[in-house]
Amino acid sequence: MNLSDQNLPPPARALPTWLAVAIAAALGLLVTCYRIGAADVCGYNEAVEGLFVQQMVEHDEVLFPRGFSDQPMYKPPLFHWTALMVDRLAGVRKVTAASLRFPSALYATAGIILVVVFTASWLSSGTAGLLAGMLLLGAYQYVSQGRYGRVDMTLTFCEALTLLGFAWWWRRTQAPPPHAPSRETALRYLFAAGLGLGVLAKGPVGALLPLLAIAIFIVVHRRWEVPRRLFSAGSVLLALAIACSWYLACLATRQMDFLHRQIGSENFGRFFGSLGSMAPWYYVQPLLLNSVPMSLIAPLAVGWALRRGREHAPQARDEAARDEIAGLFAIFWLTTVLFFTLAAYKRRAYLLPLWPPTAALIAWWLTTCLPVAARRWAVGSTIAICALLASFNLIYLPRREIRTCGNDSFRPVALHVNRIVGAEEPLYIYGMDDPAALMFYLDRPATRLRGELGDAPPGYVLLPAPVWSRVRNHAPDLQPILGPVPGSPPLVLLRHGKIYAAPTPAKAARG
Repeated sequence: MNLSDQNLPPPARALPTWLAVAIAAALGLLVTCYRIGAADVCGYNEAVEGLFVQQMVEHDEVLFPRGFSDQPMYKPPLFHWTALMVDRLAGVRKVTAASLRFPSALYATAGIILVVVFTASWLSSGTAGLLAGMLLLGAYQYVSQGRYGRVDMTLTFCEALTLLGFAWWWRRTQAPPPHAPSRETALRYLFAAGLGLGVLAKGPVGALLPLLAIAIFIVVHRRWEVPRRLFSAGSVLLALAIACSWYLACLATRQMDFLHRQIGSENFGRFFGSLGSMAPWYYVQPLLLNSVPMSLIAPLAVGWALRRGREHAPQARDEAARDEIAGLFAIFWLTTVLFFTLAAYKRRAYLLPLWPPTAALIAWWLTTCLPVAARRWAVGSTIAICALLASFNLIYLPRREIRTCGNDSFRPVALHVNRIVGAEEPLYIYGMDDPAALMFYLDRPATRLRGELGDAPPGYVLLPAPVWSRVRNHAPDLQPILGPVPGSPPLVLLRHGKIYAAPTPAKAARG
């Protein structure tokens, strides 16, 4: 019997892993999917991903979708392909706020299941697994990003798959014989798949951070034989095939603007400041306060794991291997924080991949490092607190999402515009710096106008009401026919000329 299992109270040993997984999975789907489409798509970051998903789902542009003004896709396509696959399986042909966000909920729930299964195996305790899952359910940042239509949760799952896959493999290789070589091979390929999928989720950084943490781990423990045992020809080929598949397709079809955006500005460029820069201490507040109280406990568990790995006698190999994995998670935590602290451009969501290994690490700390007499109380009270926090997330997050959007949604104006402007009639956008949310609900081609509004060609023009008030005297031929319609900003629809496009047969018949 594992030493950690001996130290846990009897109820911890009694909970089966399958029951812990079932509870965590059900709660994960509940907190991430409840009223997931109640709020409209309002923000630029979510809307721009929605435009690319629309191109895939509604227009079959599976490999190289383009957004407003012919912009190439910002991120690699794993998140978008997942949305496409789910919509095809469900028979959905029209992208909505809910269908755009559901892949994030799916990856968030899959991450919870992965962490529960791993932690239960690592600590030989179903209760420890449930504890780790509840820590994720109570983490505000994890649940809120699991309800948001961006690639960050997809990346988080892939990095967790890589890191936990390596930890599983490491633990098995440290176990005394006999052990099944086939299981080691399967875990090796699981690790390789995680690496490849991480690149396909958000570019090279998806593989770089887990590999960097593992490399530091190998150096610290001076286990120079690990790379040779971990990387076989087959696993390397699998990782490269997954990671490079879409990039090679870009090269083969000469879609160089996609590659430039992906590898240039979106990965290396933002690290060195091409997208802007923030102060080095930017992460102090979000790191500690993004999911109180767990985000405050995390640094304690990290420090304990780094110290604990040096305390074991050589003969206590099983216990040492368990604590070495905790050290790996602590190294990943520190490496990720340091990496993005040094990066010029920063976002709070960059810390999201910390949560799956951190949840497992906190579960390890509570179940193996506290005094034996305090463990029952610590585990039970933490699960209870996380249940309360999960309930808070369930109730508060949908309301916050609706309130944040408020009257800023462009859905009403898009409905009005699409009723007025025929599908074949030209539509232009003028004076808007950030039209992605508008374009998501228009779901039709529109051209950005440059220069003077008075030089607009015949057709319809959408522009912010303040801009129209400022330039209306310079565009006497354009007549307002709708608005201002509430939005952020309020919009006005202008008409220029009487004939805009040749009528379609259906329109001619109606006429």
